[in-house]
Amino acid sequence: QVRLVESGGGLMQAGGSLRLSCAASGRTLSSYAMGWFRQAPGKEREFVAAINWSGDTTAYDDSVKGRFTISRDNAKNTMYLQMNSLKPEDTAVYYCASREGRAYSTTPRGYDYWGQGTQVSISS
Repeated sequence: QVRLVESGGGLMQAGGSLRLSCAASGRTLSSYAMGWFRQAPGKEREFVAAINWSGDTTAYDDSVKGRFTISRDNAKNTMYLQMNSLKPEDTAVYYCASREGRAYSTTPRGYDYWGQGTQVSISS
């Protein structure tokens, strides 16, 4: 069974940067696509970014394009989300996810395994 653990969240001022990590255990994830989603209070879980199995293809929601960068280190079984120029509207619980397939998905239903989430709070 795959276990995903996020880290790196916290409180930051607008304009700052944070780097989230998602460490996987229980299975080597080098053949599986992964993604980041977020959920703000009272809102549905939404797509942030995704990456295919090899890391050479990525996708971003328009709201984070140019500010966030998704990457992965298959040797370390870890995925990252570098978040720059943070805005108050980026405040949410951020979840990493993995799916049984090499191509990524941009919808939550496309993923099979989820982490417990890490809180990101951005003050104005």
